[in-house]
Amino acid sequence: MRVLLLAQFFPPDIGGEERHVLNLSTALAGRGHDVAVATLRLPGTVEREVLPSGVVVHRVPSTSMRVPALYSDADRPHHPPLPDPLVVSGLRAVFAEHDPEVVHAHNWIVHSALPLCSRRRSPRPGLVLTLHDYSQVCATKRMMRDGLPCAGPSPRRCPRCAVTHYGPLTGPITLAATAAMRPWKAHAVDHVISVSRAVAEGNRVARLGVPWSVIPNFVPDDLMDTPAPDRATVADLPPVGFLLFVGDLSQEKGVHTLLGAYAGLGPQRPPLVLVGRPLPGQPATLPDGARVIESLPHAAVVEALRRCRVAVLPSTWPDPCPTTVLEAMSAGRPVITTAIGGMLDMVQDGVSGLLVSPGEGAELGGALRRLLDDPALAERLGHGGSVRVADFRASAVTSRVEAVYRSVADRVRVA
Repeated sequence: MRVLLLAQFFPPDIGGEERHVLNLSTALAGRGHDVAVATLRLPGTVEREVLPSGVVVHRVPSTSMRVPALYSDADRPHHPPLPDPLVVSGLRAVFAEHDPEVVHAHNWIVHSALPLCSRRRSPRPGLVLTLHDYSQVCATKRMMRDGLPCAGPSPRRCPRCAVTHYGPLTGPITLAATAAMRPWKAHAVDHVISVSRAVAEGNRVARLGVPWSVIPNFVPDDLMDTPAPDRATVADLPPVGFLLFVGDLSQEKGVHTLLGAYAGLGPQRPPLVLVGRPLPGQPATLPDGARVIESLPHAAVVEALRRCRVAVLPSTWPDPCPTTVLEAMSAGRPVITTAIGGMLDMVQDGVSGLLVSPGEGAELGGALRRLLDDPALAERLGHGGSVRVADFRASAVTSRVEAVYRSVADRVRVA
């Protein structure tokens, strides 16, 4: 099958969504599909490349790159919640080259696919949308308000959140576009995939009148066969026995809660390594024994997971389906995470990890102390995680995505 994946960003820019699209494109190509990826062109990236997997990656220009002043991160301006004329034009050329049977868009870049996948066109490709966050109903994509999970969109709450997040100019436009595009998406999209039950419920996908399913992010079957990187790459990692956090160094990822809990473990605590991108508002100082590594190649992250004693991923927001949790489980490491969002789909408390309340430092500290004081419990949870993650491997998940593609392609052919 000819499949075109659309993603705002793609490696070398990397995050959970980008890692998922890379994993999915590689897995689909390995199963015999003709796969291409189209993504936004960021500074320093090439326009077209062919990956070792055979996947062709196209990087198209965007209006957002022409007006970086509208974005808080000018080097990573996201796709807006409406069609971008330059992206539509770039995608039109990609469509002409690959003639996809199915277009699989991830989050807001779907808006630039809508004009090209209109049901008025014949023939047309089927259009699948994967939601990796809450951007179907939430302009900020996070479903958070004043540092706490939000009850859902409302005319009273949303304007202030949008302005606080994007500014007085971009906020109202983003909010209005997010609402205005919902009917078009409901008409044009053939199937909606949510990466967790929390995402499906938060985005209210059951109300769209579109076929939908919950299909999680996944990790490659051979993730733990990743060769160890050279010594220089992992020189900042302790040899073994440390606590590990991987993710953006933000309050929503639970970094502040983790540092407070870590400080409370006392002077005999093991080292804590935090690997992630620094963001505004991250703690200015670290407790003794904690260190930050801002950037590591993925092979080095895998090596860190192999070496660590406990992986701690204490998000305070309803994190949709964090791949780092799955990677830690693949490594057989005991995981401590929070009972919110997609983590509830992945971790069974006391069986494949420990779940704690988001933002509760004392509870997180108690969970850390339990695992440090009880190696047998840590080993049992690590084993439980390695068993549980079988449901989140490429071989298990990709076949479910393929079934969606076949269903969509069949329906489009007979329409």
